[in-house]
Amino acid sequence: MGLHRSDNSCDPTPPTGPLAMALYGALFLALLVGAHAELPGCKIRVTSKALELVKQEGLRFLEQELETITIPDLRGKEGHFYYNISEVKVTELQLTSSELDFQPQQELMLQITNASLGLQFRRQLLYWFFYDGGYINASAEGVSIRTGLELSRDPAGRMKVSNVSCQASVSRMHAAFGGTFKKVYEFLSTFITSGMRFLLNQQICPVLYHAGTVLLNSLLDTIPVRSSVDDLVGIDYSLMKDPVASTSNLDMDFRGAFFPLTEKNWSLPNRAVEPQLQEEERMVYVAFSEFFFDSAMESYFRAGALQLLLVGDKVPHDLDMLLRASYFGSIVLLSPAVIDSPLKLELRVLAPPRCTIKPAGTTISVTASVTIALVPPDQPEVQLSSMTMDARLSAKMALRGKALRTQLDLRRFRIYSNQSALESLALIPLQAPLKTLLQIGVMPMLNERTWRGVQIPLPEGIDFVREVVTNHAGFLTIGADLHFAKGLREVIEKNRSADVKASTAPPPSTAAI
Repeated sequence: MGLHRSDNSCDPTPPTGPLAMALYGALFLALLVGAHAELPGCKIRVTSKALELVKQEGLRFLEQELETITIPDLRGKEGHFYYNISEVKVTELQLTSSELDFQPQQELMLQITNASLGLQFRRQLLYWFFYDGGYINASAEGVSIRTGLELSRDPAGRMKVSNVSCQASVSRMHAAFGGTFKKVYEFLSTFITSGMRFLLNQQICPVLYHAGTVLLNSLLDTIPVRSSVDDLVGIDYSLMKDPVASTSNLDMDFRGAFFPLTEKNWSLPNRAVEPQLQEEERMVYVAFSEFFFDSAMESYFRAGALQLLLVGDKVPHDLDMLLRASYFGSIVLLSPAVIDSPLKLELRVLAPPRCTIKPAGTTISVTASVTIALVPPDQPEVQLSSMTMDARLSAKMALRGKALRTQLDLRRFRIYSNQSALESLALIPLQAPLKTLLQIGVMPMLNERTWRGVQIPLPEGIDFVREVVTNHAGFLTIGADLHFAKGLREVIEKNRSADVKASTAPPPSTAAI
C-alpha cells in the first residue's frame, strides 16, 4: 500500500497571493525602518548607587511640600458643645522607613512606611457662654505613602514626569489637649481626630501629584535640549525615546549632535558605533560616540571657524625670517617694491576633521592647506607657496561639573607640496618651525575653546564629581558620582520665579510712525 500525504500536513511551499505580498511588504518595511533608525550620540545611565543620594534630597523636598498642605477648617457640634479646628499646618515629617527604587519600565518608585507627621492647629470651643481657644500640637502616625513617577519623552524631546501614581494613608491621629476644657476635648477628641485624619488622607496625594507634574517638571526644564554652545554652533540633546528603567538603573538615549547656528536644520548622518553602557559601579555613566565629536568638528567647519590668517606683525618674527630665507630664490626675482612686503601665512582646514576613539586613546585627524604669500600694499598678493598639512592631535576628555572638556595636543605633523615632490623635499626645513607655530600659536587658541567645554544634559543644581574616563572601540564612557550643589527647592523656585517674570513682563513698547 502506498503512502499518501494528508491534506492537513505542513506544506513547506511559501505562501502566494495577496497574503504573501502583505507579509513580504511588512517584512521589507520593518527592515527598512531598522536600517534607517537613528543611533544615539550620547547615552546616560543612572544606577541604583545614586538612589540613596537622590532619596535624601527628595525626602527634604517632600517634607517641604507636605508643609504646604492646606486642610479645611473642621467645625462641629456635640450636644451643647461647639468646636472649630482651623489653621492646620504640617510642621515636620519623621521617617522610620523609606525606599526609592527603579521600577520597569519607566517608573521611579518611592515608598514610605510607618512615618509620622507633626501638626499644629488652632482650637476653639464654645459651651453655653464659656469660650476656650489656643494652639495645640498633634501628630499623624502610621503614615504610609507609595508614589511612582512615570518618566517619558515629550514631543520636543525633553524628559518629563508624565504621570504620578499615589497611595497614601494615615492610620491614627493623636492630639494633646489641655486647658480648662481638657476633659471636654478628650470627650470630643474621637470626632476631631477622625475628621482631621480623613481630611489629611485626602490632601497628601494631590500635593504629591502637583510636586511631580508641575514642580519636578520645572526642574527637568533646566536640562538643555536644543541650545547654543557659542556664537557659531549649537547642540541637540533631545531624547530619542522614553527613558527605560530596569531594577538596577535608568537608561536615557540622547541624540547628541552639534549643528551650525546658521543651518539649524542641518544634520550629520550618524554612522558611528553605538555607545554601550554596561557598568553599574558608579552613580552615573555617560557615553559619547565618535559621532558626537565628529558632528562638533563638522559644525565648526561649516561655520567657517577652522581657519587662521596671520599677516605682517602677526607672523612670529623667527618664522618670518625663516620663510623669507626659504623662498629667497623666488623673492629676489620680484620687483623691489614687493620684496619687503608683509608676509601672509594662511591655514585653512580642507575637510571636516575626524575623531577616532580606541582603547589606547582618542585622536583627531586634520588636513589643511598652508598658503604663504607676500601682500604688497594696494597690489595683488604674490603667492610663494601652497602646501598641504596633515596633522594628528591627541584628545583627552574630562568632566568638570556639568561640562565635558577636551585638552588637545599635537602629536604628528607633516607638510608636502601640492606641486612637486622636489618642492616637498625643499619644505623639510619648514617642518619644525611650522610645527612650533602650531604648538605655540594655534593649539593654545584651540584649547582655550575646547577647555571651556560643552554642557551635558543634566538638571541645574546637580554636578558630577570623581569622574573616570574609559576609552572603548568607537566610543568613550565617563563614570562619576553625583553632587547636589543646590537643593531641589532652591532650583525649582528660582526657575518658577523666572517663568513668572517672563510671563508677566509687559510687551515691548512701539514708537509711533
